[in-house]
Amino acid sequence: MTTTFDFGDGKGPVPARRHRNPDGSMGGWVAKTAHVGPGVEMMPGAMVFGRARVRGNVSLGFNVRVFGDAEVSGEALVTGAATVSGNATVSGTATVWDKARVRGNAMVSGNAEVGGGADVRGTAVITGDAVVDGGVHRDGVIDEAPPEDDGPKM
Repeated sequence: MTTTFDFGDGKGPVPARRHRNPDGSMGGWVAKTAHVGPGVEMMPGAMVFGRARVRGNVSLGFNVRVFGDAEVSGEALVTGAATVSGNATVSGTATVWDKARVRGNAMVSGNAEVGGGADVRGTAVITGDAVVDGGVHRDGVIDEAPPEDDGPKM
């Protein structure tokens, strides 16, 4: 008997399986065409479909969607209702949270954080210790931490 699941992408139910987390608990759904490695922790509502690849010690939160030809690797954390799609890459110890979207050929790597509904797309590269909280970012590189707030100026 083949198990199927509807990922809500307009393709209807497709062959899929539930991911077994490293601790033995049942994780989210993975399409037969996608790959999720054995070290990945997926919460039950997470979905990986299309030809997406998730490997390493990645953690995927409850409402995360990784699809298309996207790749998430290393020790990345993708949580909240975040999506990673297209040919996008999230790697290293990067964090994508809230309702952020990383798509197109965009890359989030290093210790970078993307959240607050940010839309990272095109050929954008968010890396290093950069923090992106909201807004649309495309076709550029952000590779440093924001300036520290030293309090009110006198």
